[in-house]
Amino acid sequence: MKQDIETRPWGTYEVLLDAENVKVKRIIVNPNQRLSYQYHHKRREQWTCIEGTLSIVLNGATVEIEPGNSIHIPLGSHHRAWNRTNEPVTFIEVQTGTYFGEDDIIRIEDDYKRI
Repeated sequence: MKQDIETRPWGTYEVLLDAENVKVKRIIVNPNQRLSYQYHHKRREQWTCIEGTLSIVLNGATVEIEPGNSIHIPLGSHHRAWNRTNEPVTFIEVQTGTYFGEDDIIRIEDDYKRI
């Protein structure tokens, strides 16, 4: 069953797989937008860039990945996806852990006042 595309202030995401032990999302970040700086208590994530240049803030350090490259977001790590370009950026997020609900997003900083 294909789920709907969810719209957020920074772009969109679509859940590609939602199972007991894994959740997979296709995330598109609009130009010059970024997700909240956040962490999770119950899941870790693996991000793979598939289009554009994805900037990532991980525990205060910024790295960039190009299509085909990935980064691991350990459990409890502070992280943010950021599109610092003028073109949309798309990445695949694979979540593993014990719980995948949106209420396991603990925001530290947010451009859209969702704290």
